[in-house]
Amino acid sequence: MGAVITLEDVELRHGGRVILSGLSGTVDTGSLTALIGPNGSGKTTLLRAIAGLHPLAGGRIDRHGVSSADTALLAQGSHLDRSFPITCRDVVALAATRVGAFRSIGRGRMAATSAALDRVGLAGMESRPIQALSAGQFQRVLFARTIVQDAKLILLDEPFTAVDTATTQLLLSVVHDWHAQGRTVIAVLHDMDLVREHFPHTMMLTGQTAQWDAGLQAA
Repeated sequence: MGAVITLEDVELRHGGRVILSGLSGTVDTGSLTALIGPNGSGKTTLLRAIAGLHPLAGGRIDRHGVSSADTALLAQGSHLDRSFPITCRDVVALAATRVGAFRSIGRGRMAATSAALDRVGLAGMESRPIQALSAGQFQRVLFARTIVQDAKLILLDEPFTAVDTATTQLLLSVVHDWHAQGRTVIAVLHDMDLVREHFPHTMMLTGQTAQWDAGLQAA
């Protein structure tokens, strides 16, 4: 199906320090890839760079026509501020690119929001404030939000951290749905058993370099 992402001699810096350099390779359209490596190896920064949210210090990332509107980045839930008084319904519904916080949300968007919350096991919790949610419930909300975005390229940063086994299995089923629909999914992960069982491709960041598995074309 061809590449959706091409990395050419990518160099990334964080806080003035080079954390990744000389990274080249391709990610195929519709592939399911785990991004692995030790802490500090640049996994989150690379994910943000692919999303266009972190500047490159060198090299090039080509998304082959996939726009920002067709890209969804699910950030680490533990790093997000939940103090804002907003409900589960609003968090999910406002994922629409052209819907602002003070604009009305149409029936179609509300129907999609309810369906997404139902898919992640939160039916009936639409009006619950996010401050009242457990870590696992909040992660389900973030997945529902990503479902509603309907993106071609889905980037997940540690999506199963601090959630229980049942929630992990449910969210993995959503990931497999995306894969079956032909969407491209890249996920930062630490659980190697989970990687081996569910992710056909891996990209391992090691120091300032990377190793690709046989399912990816190393440049």
